[in-house]
Amino acid sequence: MKVVHQRSQCIGCGACANVCPKLFRMDSDGRASLVGIKRKNGAMAEKEVLVIKSVGCAQEAADVCPVQCIKLI
Repeated sequence: MKVVHQRSQCIGCGACANVCPKLFRMDSDGRASLVGIKRKNGAMAEKEVLVIKSVGCAQEAADVCPVQCIKLI
């Protein structure tokens, strides 16, 4: 399963990080980011994809996002 986070659409409300700190954190730019994502040259991507073994709290994070920028595939 994959978690896809469209950072470019994130409004920085922090709801995902509150319900699922295992997978999401708030970055210095005020937007959420997936934990464990490798960045090229330290740059943050506009779209992040993380492979996960089980849904866990990822579904709750997707459900609470007010702009629906988190998808599970």
